[in-house]
Amino acid sequence: MSLYGAAVKRPIMTTLCFVAVVIMGLFSLVKLPIDLLPDIETNTIMVITMYPGASAEDIEQNVTKPLENTLNSVEHLKHISSNSRENTSVITLEFEFGYDIDVLTNDVRDKLDMVESSLPDGVMNPIIFKFSTDMIPICLLSVEAKESMAGLYKILDDNVVNPLARIDGVGSVSVSGAPKREIHVYCDPNRLEAYNLTVEAISNVIAAENMDMPGGSFDVGSNTYALRVQGEFSDARQMENVPVGSFNGKIIYLKDVARVDDSLEERSQETYNNGKLGAMVIIQKQSGANSVQISDKVKEMLPRIQKSLPSDVKLGVIQDTSDNIKNTIASLVETVMYALLFVMIVVFAFLGRWRATMIIVITIPISLIASFIYLYATGNTLNIISLSALSISIGMVVDDAIVVLENVTTHIERGSDPKQAAVHGTNEVAISVIASTLTLIAVFFPLTMVTGMTGVLFKQLGWMVTIMMVISTTCALTLTPMLCSQWLRLQRTKGKFFVKFYSPIERALDKFDEAYGKLLEKVVANKTVTIVACMGFFVASVFLMKFVGTEFFPSQDDGRLGVKLEMPVGTRIEETRKVTSYIDSLWRAKYPEIKVLNYTQGSASSDNTFASLSDNGPHIISMNISLVDIDKRDRRIFEIADGMRADLEQIPELKKREVNIGGGRGSGMGGQSVIDFEIYGYDFEETDSVARQLSRALRNIKGTADITISRSDYQPEYQVDFDREKLALNGLNLQTAAYFLRNRINGSVASYYREDGEEYDIKVMYAPEHRTEISDIENIVIVNNQGRGVRVKDVGTVVQRLTPPTIERMDRERVVKVSTVVDGVPMGDVVTQAQAEIDKMDLPSGISITLAGSYEDQQESFADLMLLGLLIIILVYIVMAAQFESLTYPGIIMTSLLFAFSGVFLILWMTGHTLNIMSMIGGIMLIGIVVKNGIVLIDYIILNRERGMSIRRAVIDAGKSRLRPVVMTTLTTILGMVPMAIGDGQGAEMWRPMGTAVIGGLTVSTILTLLFVPVLYCVFAYNGVKRTRKQIRAKED
Repeated sequence: MSLYGAAVKRPIMTTLCFVAVVIMGLFSLVKLPIDLLPDIETNTIMVITMYPGASAEDIEQNVTKPLENTLNSVEHLKHISSNSRENTSVITLEFEFGYDIDVLTNDVRDKLDMVESSLPDGVMNPIIFKFSTDMIPICLLSVEAKESMAGLYKILDDNVVNPLARIDGVGSVSVSGAPKREIHVYCDPNRLEAYNLTVEAISNVIAAENMDMPGGSFDVGSNTYALRVQGEFSDARQMENVPVGSFNGKIIYLKDVARVDDSLEERSQETYNNGKLGAMVIIQKQSGANSVQISDKVKEMLPRIQKSLPSDVKLGVIQDTSDNIKNTIASLVETVMYALLFVMIVVFAFLGRWRATMIIVITIPISLIASFIYLYATGNTLNIISLSALSISIGMVVDDAIVVLENVTTHIERGSDPKQAAVHGTNEVAISVIASTLTLIAVFFPLTMVTGMTGVLFKQLGWMVTIMMVISTTCALTLTPMLCSQWLRLQRTKGKFFVKFYSPIERALDKFDEAYGKLLEKVVANKTVTIVACMGFFVASVFLMKFVGTEFFPSQDDGRLGVKLEMPVGTRIEETRKVTSYIDSLWRAKYPEIKVLNYTQGSASSDNTFASLSDNGPHIISMNISLVDIDKRDRRIFEIADGMRADLEQIPELKKREVNIGGGRGSGMGGQSVIDFEIYGYDFEETDSVARQLSRALRNIKGTADITISRSDYQPEYQVDFDREKLALNGLNLQTAAYFLRNRINGSVASYYREDGEEYDIKVMYAPEHRTEISDIENIVIVNNQGRGVRVKDVGTVVQRLTPPTIERMDRERVVKVSTVVDGVPMGDVVTQAQAEIDKMDLPSGISITLAGSYEDQQESFADLMLLGLLIIILVYIVMAAQFESLTYPGIIMTSLLFAFSGVFLILWMTGHTLNIMSMIGGIMLIGIVVKNGIVLIDYIILNRERGMSIRRAVIDAGKSRLRPVVMTTLTTILGMVPMAIGDGQGAEMWRPMGTAVIGGLTVSTILTLLFVPVLYCVFAYNGVKRTRKQIRAKED
């Protein structure tokens, strides 16, 4: 017994099977974590190696080069880049997507073990650092404080960081911008010299005095007691009375040579929130944790945490990625609902029966809900990719059910028993239904095999649509015939209500059928004209491609801006503060759309992991700007960003300026595209000159913004040139001399002051007023082992020099990058004009320029998708050739693809959308969708020919009888895409090109397929008949 026969015979079992699938699907949906994107496996590893005291060029030659040469042989390596700066080498390894990063990390570790022994003495062991999406903060909290600013770090650490870190799924919570408490022992160099004391001696005394020491245990009578010497300072002021030496028989106390200052660390980052000094709390999640759930728990805890804080400390939210996730997902859910409504209207309009409409519509939730089981079983999340798969599939999952129901209805209207009609009707179209589903699977399943960034994103889309297609076909072959046999009956009389409302629709459809029939007869009678006209349309549309721009990903308005500004190197924090204060007040007045403006400036402390991942310093300003929701503002983010760029151009003090949509520069999805021009060459001066020349040329190209050169200026600094002979004569060496300088200027941590379970550094150094001039450094006394002192100026000279900046390398060659944001024009246009400018440049020998960044990603992804499209066309052809047992019929049907692509080019040109990853995925989807129409037509023509009709009669009859199912399935798919193509919610920009491409391609291809395919069939059929006649005559002769 066939599958559909069993389903019709056993309705309760069939119903309960699908009920079970729905229950499991809903259970999976409840359990699914929600995120913005699927879990993207990282493909980047950093190797950080410290070599104290080495210059940038030393680091490059002795550390970076040997490591690069060894690491270059690691498998699946795409690019190796490095930064060599003073004391540090940072090598970044970028691998091809799709490989296990843990295995690659072990390979890197093995290679490092091989080379470690050949590195210079003094080089520390390389540290391996894995990047992942979990490093992106899910929540940034603002903190405002007034009187409590001095103790803010401890207040936040106790009352905010600890409770938030206990939330399930939170990976780390760090504080930025709140300076830590530090106990400074500020020494007077003149008094130290007078009493024969040094900073080192004072450090040693403080370390020896600030101590609790266990002394063992001893017995007294029948009891055992522990012995302990309790000497730790309970108050910072106690240090003032510590004896640090003696002079002329008199005890010298610490207060005689230094002052103790219980305050905050000297150089720290400052954070301002909406113009008020405060701090920032950064929350990062654990791998695989539910972002939305964590954000909700954080927000839920904030009122409780606020109560535990001093009255002047106020918490707020700067950025919450869950808002973007919720808004984007809500927008997609709305799209899905609209698509469902449109599909119901179309089905009812064509079928005119509520019961028939319900039979079709039931297929949609079952197919969609079943896909959640796959997501839950494979550990995936509910994200924009999985939700867009639902939206894409809504119009397609009903196609099979429509074909089955339409055929069953025809049988019932001929007077068959509903049960028999259900079985026979399904039997007639079963092969055609399975074949058309296989063509769609041939399109979407290969998406699961694409590599690179595109593959990472669309693998889930491919699996989801494939599963939904399989489920919908199973529904069409079991549930649909079963429901038809139970619900549908021959309607001999029609109610007044039905006649009044549906009759006009029915008359319109009949006229449509009639008009198409007449047109088809004319077209078949004028085959040559039709073929020439259709091919002419295709060729004309190909020429339109020249006017359609290209880019990697469409930019999105997610209400977040990241601004990075740089003053000249060496600018004091006070100067930076003036500029940022001006920008802050200007922007908050000029752009009322700003909800939160948070900025950070200054040098980050070494233990602030979040801040140390990005550049920081007294001359660097980082801003996070959150705008109000998209529906509450008139201006789009792009307009605001352009205004801000114009404002920053008016501030001459700024050396570099970047305004990044989406927070990060060139962040791939959603942010603005960034083109990197990589200038390769060894000589600094030559590459710097080329970079400046290219930067000037780019400024004249329309659509470029925020042009930056990656190599910083040479940094001014004071260096002490010691005379090694003089040092030796005084019983000293270079290391000792450098150590003495560092302890006086930067300070040495003598011990730790403990209070309430916290530890604070006790730092001994020269008082600030004794380290502001060159003479202060020259007069520093360096003491040898015999206690004899000598001044710096007697053994060396202090000179001002410019140190070379960070040396960048890419694929083992020196490089400098000129980057530009693409703003308001297609990326392809900027690349074409930039390439023309580069061709005009007279490059010195040994210097070359290549394009990278978003452009490189675009080229790779386009190449992958082109190859995928070719593979899909071959697979679809194979499926159809197997169905028809013919090589000609699939070729006839495949011509509809030409018109699908014509439609895509035409609609992209008309709407001003670019050809990007999303519109290309839309084009690829069309391969499976448009051939379904051709399959239905050719299948029916063959059936008519088998019934003995002439070629012309078979073609015209098939066209008329298949018109409604073809138009109906096309309309369900098109209207399913309309909400995606015209949506304006958060994240809608990403999906618009895809929806638009599918609508344009499907509309044009359906119209032309209904005319061109029948004509082409006639041509081939007539030729076949002529060939057969010739063969018969040849045999007779």
